[in-house]
Amino acid sequence: MPSAGEDERLLARIASALFSALPGQTAAVGAPGGAGWPDAATDGVGPQPVAVPPAALGGADVRDLDQALPTYARAPTMDAPLLSTPPALGGFGRVGAPDYGSLSFADQHGVAGGLDPADVPLALAANPSLTGGHGYSAATIQGGDEFYFLRADSAAPAPVAQPAFEPLPAAASNPDAAPAGGFYDAKRIREDFPILRERVGGKPLVWLDNGATTQKPKAVIDRIAWFYAHENSNIHRAAHELAARATDAYEDARATVARFLGAPSPDTIVFTRGTTEAINLVAQTWGRQNLRRGDAIILSRLEHHANIVPWVRLAEELGFSIRVAPVDDRGDIIVEDYARLLDGDVKLVAFTQVSNALGTVTPAKIMTELAHAAGALVLLDGAQSVSHMPVDVKALNPDFLALSGHKIYGPTGIGALYGRKELLDAMPPWQGGGNMIEDVTFEHIRYHGAPMRFEAGTGNIADAAGLATALDYVLALGREAICAHEHMLIAYAEHQLRAQPGVRIIGEPAQRAGVISFVVDGHDVPHVGRALSREGIAVRAGHHCAQPILRRMGVEATVRPSFGVYNTIEDVDALVRVLKAL
Repeated sequence: MPSAGEDERLLARIASALFSALPGQTAAVGAPGGAGWPDAATDGVGPQPVAVPPAALGGADVRDLDQALPTYARAPTMDAPLLSTPPALGGFGRVGAPDYGSLSFADQHGVAGGLDPADVPLALAANPSLTGGHGYSAATIQGGDEFYFLRADSAAPAPVAQPAFEPLPAAASNPDAAPAGGFYDAKRIREDFPILRERVGGKPLVWLDNGATTQKPKAVIDRIAWFYAHENSNIHRAAHELAARATDAYEDARATVARFLGAPSPDTIVFTRGTTEAINLVAQTWGRQNLRRGDAIILSRLEHHANIVPWVRLAEELGFSIRVAPVDDRGDIIVEDYARLLDGDVKLVAFTQVSNALGTVTPAKIMTELAHAAGALVLLDGAQSVSHMPVDVKALNPDFLALSGHKIYGPTGIGALYGRKELLDAMPPWQGGGNMIEDVTFEHIRYHGAPMRFEAGTGNIADAAGLATALDYVLALGREAICAHEHMLIAYAEHQLRAQPGVRIIGEPAQRAGVISFVVDGHDVPHVGRALSREGIAVRAGHHCAQPILRRMGVEATVRPSFGVYNTIEDVDALVRVLKAL
């Protein structure tokens, strides 16, 4: 059985070869044993020369990967949309590569049984010589539709106007948040998260419950403390200095969320308590205003209860129908069946970009384009996507998008709804009170336009500032770098889990992000969760508020490790050791 270090070295070698073999790359690394492949007798597997397309580097013709990284981290395409239609939209064929199961790590000096790079959805370069073998580079997720429906030939998006943004006070900032030199170093990143130094039952905490909530970097904790120590006041309604500071913090946070999502204006961002409240807001405003008996909306089988319950309740009251886009046995939406559900009765399609139960990445751009072609609006649940991949609302073009701060290293109790401005302005207010009105008499009320009309009362000002800091932290790490690192972890975890007798992974979607769900024969799910907890390992064990998709996959509950920016191969190994002991 190869050691973790051996697996990592082989992963690095496979990744380097695969990167050069992707569409749009010039193959500079040969097959095992060929030109450019590391000598099997040597232990070093540093990055091999890879010819990176100049377009991917903002026009720079960079041939050496080490030189490419710092430039690439600043390239315009680092915020390239995860969009793009597959080559054969008309056929609605499966988009993306097969699952990671075709990877083999049995031989540390080569690829056992051969390997077709086109069959392995893994694109990262690695430099194990850095930080003890854990310095995964920010190099790339390039080439074809294998990676969250990215296209190598996608043009860089037009620059987003940068709203004025005051840097955090020195006491609340963290200048070391970004990995030095453009290399992704999860072990270094862990130092930014104080809670990861906790011990649980005398064991080091292994946090693999990121799908439920992510931990918070010190920069976010400091920002919230700074607000209460130096800025605390209500907003918008006073002329004194602290009110100005608090208002600036709140509105700067709104601008940061807009910038993070590629939204055209801060006025398209409504602060909410999270994704659940954002979806309920749309249901109780746009939905109540526009849905009638005889209308229909479409949800997918993958949805979290937060994107089911509000619509079922409203349908029971208003009499419209709910259609469900089915998934196949792998856990992917059957796009052709979804397309058949679209007709003139459908007024809204609401679906998740990433399933919280299976990790399925949905073809959001395609589904949105099809919905718009049928005259329907689109609400995209981004709770599980924004922390794992770039999300650009100009490129994806949803009408609404919801997110939660606590899923992306920010505070709990804060989230956001993006909506097209003309839609938000036409929607009635949901809650009434101060801050959302222009004028009030006992006979008539005149409301503010969006977004203020949806933010009645005192907002969560401190946590909005904390959310902005969390988004800046993610941007500093690099969303493509995070995505590449998590691809590596998922590939490694899937391989290790499949190697354990009795472990069955639930769902094999073409594209997976963030989570893996599994069950263990002969052990109920809570038992496995408790066994992991005794070793300090936190995972989710249950139905994940996604009962329809789990039942579609033939189970009522699963064990769900989920990954974040600070997770490492050692975290996966700790999980697997407990499963072996079972």
